[in-house]
Amino acid sequence: MVVCIASQKGGTGKSTTTISLAAGLARYHQKNVLIVDIDSQANSSKVLIQNYTSLNKSETIYRTILDRDSLPVHRTQIPHLEIVPSHILLSNTDVELTTAKDHREARLKTKLDRIKHKYDYIFIDCPPALGWLTINGFTASDQSLIVVSPGYFELDSIAQINKTIEEVIELFNPSLRLLGYLFTMSDPTVNSRTSLQVLRQTYTDKVLKTVIPRNTDLRDAHFKKMDIFGYRPKAKSALAYQKLIKELFA
Repeated sequence: MVVCIASQKGGTGKSTTTISLAAGLARYHQKNVLIVDIDSQANSSKVLIQNYTSLNKSETIYRTILDRDSLPVHRTQIPHLEIVPSHILLSNTDVELTTAKDHREARLKTKLDRIKHKYDYIFIDCPPALGWLTINGFTASDQSLIVVSPGYFELDSIAQINKTIEEVIELFNPSLRLLGYLFTMSDPTVNSRTSLQVLRQTYTDKVLKTVIPRNTDLRDAHFKKMDIFGYRPKAKSALAYQKLIKELFA
């Protein structure tokens, strides 16, 4: 299964969700998992690759999207988990792909199709924008998981990302399906409770039952270049992501 994890807004916990789902499946279920990081912020890459700052662009997804070369897969310190890292220069990709004339939406899919048989799960960490990189992620995927955090603008952005998914289904990937909306960064505030209520009322059965709490352990884990399960497996957020894995993949 290839799952793209997306959000139009930054700071929603998208990369955290990517890392946590992948690490949980690898650590506790011994699944062979690959993360493909196509977000130029490279947060997943920075957490999971110890020497990330020493990588040049030819060792990252940049060479696949721009140079149409093979996917550069790197091992992580977590058994069964590998990653294709991103690069900051990927932020210029949308400009270049806009002028491209042939299969600009399928550059990731073309290369991923050649290696995906090696993995049980592949997670694509998409950028927080609806450009050609995200379209590449949707085109290469079987399922899309949309991450939503509390707030009016965050909820408003769902309509735009849904429109993009519909266009990708129509034009590039008719088999793409919505895995669900994941509510993250939940806390006991009125804003959070109201946001979740509106989300469930609007999208009903598409909203996942599991809610990810706002938790400083996640930030601390990433600061130490660790996934939450390696850092504090009994943390509230770790238990929530374990629950999410059961809900989605049991």
